[in-house]
Amino acid sequence: MSAPFSAPAAAPRRHLELLAPAKNADFGIEAINHGADAVYIGGPAFGARSNAGNSVADIARLAAHAHRYNARVLVALNTILRDDELEPARRLAWQMYEAGADALILQDMGLLELDLPPIQLHASTQTDIRSVDKARFLQDVGFSQIVLARELTLKQIEKITAGTDVALEFFVHGALCVAYSGQCYISHAHTGRSANRGDCSQACRLPYDLEGADGQLIAQDKHLLSMKDNDQSANLRALADAGISSFKIEGRLKDLSYVKNITAHYRTLLDGIMEEAPQYRRSSAGRCTFFFTPQPDKTFNRGSTDYFVNDRQHGIGAFDTPKFSGTRIGTVGEVGLGWFVAEVDAGIEPLHNGDGLSFFDSEQELVGVRINRAEPLASGQSSSRLYRLFVSEVPEALQTGQVLYRNRDQAFERALEKKSAERRVAVRMHFTETADGFALVLADEDGVTTTARVVHAHEPAQNGERALASIREHLGKLGTTLYAAAEADIALDLAQPWFIPAGVLNGLRRDAVAALDAARAAAYRRPPRAAAVEPPVPYPDDELTYLGNVYNDQARAFYAKHGVRLIESAYEANEETGAVSLMITKHCLRHDFNLCPKEVKGIKADPLTLINNNERLTLRFDCVKCEMHVVGKLRKNRVISLVAR
Repeated sequence: MSAPFSAPAAAPRRHLELLAPAKNADFGIEAINHGADAVYIGGPAFGARSNAGNSVADIARLAAHAHRYNARVLVALNTILRDDELEPARRLAWQMYEAGADALILQDMGLLELDLPPIQLHASTQTDIRSVDKARFLQDVGFSQIVLARELTLKQIEKITAGTDVALEFFVHGALCVAYSGQCYISHAHTGRSANRGDCSQACRLPYDLEGADGQLIAQDKHLLSMKDNDQSANLRALADAGISSFKIEGRLKDLSYVKNITAHYRTLLDGIMEEAPQYRRSSAGRCTFFFTPQPDKTFNRGSTDYFVNDRQHGIGAFDTPKFSGTRIGTVGEVGLGWFVAEVDAGIEPLHNGDGLSFFDSEQELVGVRINRAEPLASGQSSSRLYRLFVSEVPEALQTGQVLYRNRDQAFERALEKKSAERRVAVRMHFTETADGFALVLADEDGVTTTARVVHAHEPAQNGERALASIREHLGKLGTTLYAAAEADIALDLAQPWFIPAGVLNGLRRDAVAALDAARAAAYRRPPRAAAVEPPVPYPDDELTYLGNVYNDQARAFYAKHGVRLIESAYEANEETGAVSLMITKHCLRHDFNLCPKEVKGIKADPLTLINNNERLTLRFDCVKCEMHVVGKLRKNRVISLVAR
């Protein structure tokens, strides 16, 4: 066997990693099968997704599968912690390490003051990394990989790349939080459910009215804090060139079809980049074959935006609905009792029984309907096709001429319910004779090599050509294994064609494959923990407000050790009972409604007001930083209930 190999270290930015989400171990396994180089998953607790916990056994099962492909498992332990939760979190970190996890994703710096296992540490998105100084600090205290804020531009990413050596991670797909990650407190203020503790109530997806400084209504009943979904498909090469090496898909609460479809989509794109730019390399083993064509628009999304990667632009909000409307398919024709006619646009895939459609009613609310039976009719205009669609109940709001969207493609979903991909590690085979039989050498794409031998008589074949073909045929039967070998990768080194029974060849192949499986497992090495710089480096600021999310004494000790003099408690400590910034966001409603003083002369950046029922939130604008602050305070009933506790 060759020397042990390690999972690629975080530092080489030329290794491109596709990082996929996993709600559970089964989802994680499918993410690996569909091309993920790493998956991130929550453990039993403290994982920033209250409904996505997994047992230690789940993590172990996922790690065992991932490591077969030299892929990594990253466990999210990224909530802020109370003092009484630190010891359980420390024990959990050790359990994750012993289960085979490759890294822990952390937000709470108090954990760095504890006896953690020798496991790599990654900085969570909630550490809010927007500057070179913050990124460098996290590198110097021992983080090996850090996820940058989604609001950064390519130029800002390049600056952080130039000032650091750690692996840089960036979200390339999925839902966008309107606030800087880790800087949103509106859920805790209104419901007591903290986003920084994994229980966000998603106030950003609610409808609001927008009121001007003089009381005029600028927008009514719109989802003004709801963003379109992130889609960096067109920017992957630019992000890689800027220094991003880990491309992260959002979605630990998304369904399996999303994980399969989106992972396969980005696997295909990244493979294309590496074919065009050989300086980039894969960070895990195996190549995928997909039994479907990845189509990101088929799974849940709120529309797409590349956010601020290419600087600020209009149209990043999903103001009409936070739901999945789907893609346009055509318009409504005649409406009958229990049915309606759809005039389907040219180029749209056929409608099927079970498809889900949607439309916006007169109040601009999204309404959904499921097709029980789709009956093709004679074609209408040359540019469209007609279907009579039978449904359980025709919505009252459905009217002739309305635009129809498809938000569930039954045929596509059915394809994803089946086995939709397989992933194989390339091997080369060398079959040769020995003094008392034959040997088969397997060498995989990672350089791991094993040999299996069998004792068998050297019996000349009556038909040499047929004998050689039989040897290649039986050695190449790797279909149920991890491996694949092209015919050109099966080398025969024989003095003459020998007759070898199929059972002997099959047994030798099985022994060689089993040996290679064991050798790969023994060769795998988890990435090492980075050492913190000594003496402790100073934190970029010497004061921390509630925005620092310091929730326990160990976190205070950490920041004090790094030179912070004034350390306020996290917002979740409920000491900020006055009006404060509950959200800080790069999204700006003044910009969206053409009220930006930088773009429209004579307009002042006066506060605006967001209104939801009886809740009024003041919007303040920092035009120097180009940021919007959503200002509010703890609800009175929240304060009373907290005091009662």
